[in-house]
Amino acid sequence: MGKRIITQRRGRGTTTYKAPSHRYRYSLNYPKTNNKLNGTIIRLLHDSARNSPIAIIEYENKEKINIPAPMDVKEGSSVYYNDKKTPGSISKLSEIDEGSSIYNIESLPGSNGKFCRTAGNTAKILMKADEFVLVQLPSKKKKKFNPDCRATIGTIAGSGQREKPILKAGKKYHMMKAKNKLYPKTSGVAMNAVDHPFGSGRGRHIGKPKTPPRNAPPGRNVGLIRARRTGRKR
Repeated sequence: MGKRIITQRRGRGTTTYKAPSHRYRYSLNYPKTNNKLNGTIIRLLHDSARNSPIAIIEYENKEKINIPAPMDVKEGSSVYYNDKKTPGSISKLSEIDEGSSIYNIESLPGSNGKFCRTAGNTAKILMKADEFVLVQLPSKKKKKFNPDCRATIGTIAGSGQREKPILKAGKKYHMMKAKNKLYPKTSGVAMNAVDHPFGSGRGRHIGKPKTPPRNAPPGRNVGLIRARRTGRKR
């Protein structure tokens, strides 16, 4: 009898593979009012929940919010809400000029930022219409948003955090352990037959179709799950 494969262990929902959310102190949010506000970045800090720095903004009505910190700001920089279009300022998509760089975009009006929130990323407004605003996301995918959705102007800071090489496996291990990521990852074709459905055989090849049967048990349900098509595209 073979061993339980990793997909089965992850499905149990134990703390081994869960994100350590008890260590995450800051959540991202937007102001709850629609009035024009002047604000100040009172602090820039690191958040273990994400790879970009966090900017804590205090507005003139004493409301505090947290957003991913943009480039070209510092503690004490002035930002605005529904007013001027400076880096770190928040406004509705309908009020931001075409071609502007934005991030932390709402999926629905009032839902807080959902799209484009990782370090160094930015999106761009391509076109504005009465019914929607067309935005190009960092993946180059184009998506339509409600004109009343809010976004932050600028580019997220921390773009160089992936440029420094990881010279030791130990450093990579601690980076992954901080967020309960599985590391190191072992390919299924490198395992023995008792450890994975793709294991064994001569060389690193699967030797069977990667698409499992629809009624496959959890220990066999690996590969191309409900694949629309297989084979080389012609």
